[in-house]
Amino acid sequence: MADKPTAAVKEPLFHITKRTDISTWKKILARAVAIVAAFVLCGLLAMVLIPSIGENPAKLGRFYKCFIDGSFKTINIVWRVLRDLSVLLCISLAITPAFKMKFWNIGAEGQVLVGILAAEGIAFKFGGIFSEPVLLLIMLLSAVVAGAIWGLIPAFFKAIWGTNETLFTLMMNYIATFLVSFFLSLWITNGSQVMPKQSHGALPAIAGNANLPVIILTAILTVLIYVYLNYSKHGYEISVVGESVNTAKYIGINVKKVIIRTMLLSGALCGFAGFLIGAGINQSVSPTSVGGKGFTAIMVSWLAKFSPAFMVLTSALVVFLQRGAAEITSIFNVSGSLADIFVGLTLFFVIGCEFFLTYELHFRKSKQEGKENNA
Repeated sequence: MADKPTAAVKEPLFHITKRTDISTWKKILARAVAIVAAFVLCGLLAMVLIPSIGENPAKLGRFYKCFIDGSFKTINIVWRVLRDLSVLLCISLAITPAFKMKFWNIGAEGQVLVGILAAEGIAFKFGGIFSEPVLLLIMLLSAVVAGAIWGLIPAFFKAIWGTNETLFTLMMNYIATFLVSFFLSLWITNGSQVMPKQSHGALPAIAGNANLPVIILTAILTVLIYVYLNYSKHGYEISVVGESVNTAKYIGINVKKVIIRTMLLSGALCGFAGFLIGAGINQSVSPTSVGGKGFTAIMVSWLAKFSPAFMVLTSALVVFLQRGAAEITSIFNVSGSLADIFVGLTLFFVIGCEFFLTYELHFRKSKQEGKENNA
């Protein structure tokens, strides 16, 4: 019996391969072009969606100026931008060890929040009893321990029973929010759910500048995390586990121990970020104290390819866009949602650029091209 002819396998329209030959200067140029293109498109949308600009296109220059003024209008604004950048960078650094290990810690929002709760709870209960240096030390230790515990719980379940860390850490965010609401209902008996700004437990100003402590502590942390990830044994083990769990086991690395240890560190650093927000900025706590920075930090860390040095730049870009969007909302009297569109559009261009810098599309050749190549 004759064999049936084999059906021809149709080649897909395109396939994706990883790039290996793109130079550094081309990467820098591509990112710059992506940002410029995004700003041009934002300007075109502004002409359509903002009536005052649509009626008078000359105001388009003012639109772009708002992005700059949002971050550089006055020296006080510059210091606040550096402070906000530092907080976002601190959270991004905190989740990076776990992400580099391919443990998808989506729970930074909750880990930072419980850190703020622990720090401000100490300030609320013991402010005025201990001296300020002792009070700040207890607040710091409480925030770090609270964050570490919040990170340990999903790590333990992942290491022992293989649970899904993405869902687990995400749900822990909601628990942290409810926990803050619960304690506020105990501490603030008038039902306002708002803790008044504490008169004790604030980081002391340096040279009269209250923003400098947050900036300096984050700068120190950036250097320490860079050294830890690139020059320590623990950093090497994190990289190996992230590349291949089987390889890590083969060379004798205790994968369960690395997962738990790394998430303890990640949670502790998130708690440290909570201490900076509580003691360095708000001197209070509410369910919205983190303000979504835990989720934004995921994008910052990913865009920087988990490099602490590049995270400084990606954090600066995100804060610059956010502050510029807020200025646009104020100056042009438009909805904050419209300003968010401009931010999202710019980030979309940046993320898309990163994709094409990492991967290359190969389209299916036509039959005529195939014949010419075979000739």
